[in-house]
Amino acid sequence: MTEQIDTEQIDVEFDDEGVTRVADVPGGVLVGHDGSACAQEALQWAARLAARAGFPLHVLRAWKITTAPQPATWAPGYIPPFEDFEQAVRADLEADVAAARLDPGLSVTCHATHGTAVRGLIESAVRADLLVVGARGRGGFTGLLLGSVSDQVVRHAPCPVTVVRTGTGAAHAEA
Repeated sequence: MTEQIDTEQIDVEFDDEGVTRVADVPGGVLVGHDGSACAQEALQWAARLAARAGFPLHVLRAWKITTAPQPATWAPGYIPPFEDFEQAVRADLEADVAAARLDPGLSVTCHATHGTAVRGLIESAVRADLLVVGARGRGGFTGLLLGSVSDQVVRHAPCPVTVVRTGTGAAHAEA
């Protein structure tokens, strides 16, 4: 049975910059989200921290044409405009944020950046107070402690970084 998610549950805004490589994050908590279960836990952890600290929450999904979901305008033999791929990414991200059932009073802004996740997160975190990522994303090496994105973010981010391991985000809400 498919659960219906109320996307009106929280006020989710998207930046209005069109297709961009860097998100404008003027402070607060920035969390990377690739659609994985670990990213969902990192989102919930980051949202709880942002709410307690009174910070805005920024949720970033980096995408490339090869990782974007198929736009609604796609048809055999037709390649939709770049903006349609971005809209599909935004729709998926909004659904993931809504599924997290965040505090309705939390200020949440979603960003979709075109490019690699590492570059999008590091360059967007210049003015962030904290960058949060999941320990593992959608990569194929499931036995590694850290995925390649979280490893690079820890090494190169311009702000403090928190890495959320699977099993520690949602399950330990008040820990």
